[in-house]
Amino acid sequence: MKDFELNEFLPYQLAAAAERISRDFSETYRREFGISIPEWRVLAHLNQSGEVSVRDIEARVGMEKSKVSRAVSRLEAAGFVAKRVNTDDRRLLSLSLTPVGLELMARLVPKALEFQAQLLGRLGPDAAPLVAALERILRGGR
Repeated sequence: MKDFELNEFLPYQLAAAAERISRDFSETYRREFGISIPEWRVLAHLNQSGEVSVRDIEARVGMEKSKVSRAVSRLEAAGFVAKRVNTDDRRLLSLSLTPVGLELMARLVPKALEFQAQLLGRLGPDAAPLVAALERILRGGR
């Protein structure tokens, strides 16, 4: 198919941009805090949502169960996350940040906000329309 250019295909561009941005930000938290991309996503979700199930994290952060499980195991071993049996459904585990995990997030969140501010600054006047378009896509086009 000669009229198809992958680099100009919007879904590909969005995926590649998301991967690049995620990788760029991960350099900060890997270097400074020693955590991986899946670990960051689990921590960020727990910081925002409080106690949740592993299943909820899988759905919200868009990661496979095995990646979430490995990330949670490493975070639990490091003392950042606590696991307990879910009282509503004993087949599920509930996760929450420990006091040490909350301290870590208190140091990580400003780094995340700084990274976002720098990214938006680089985009300049294109930032607001891009953010609005992404929000529309995430709402299902409405």
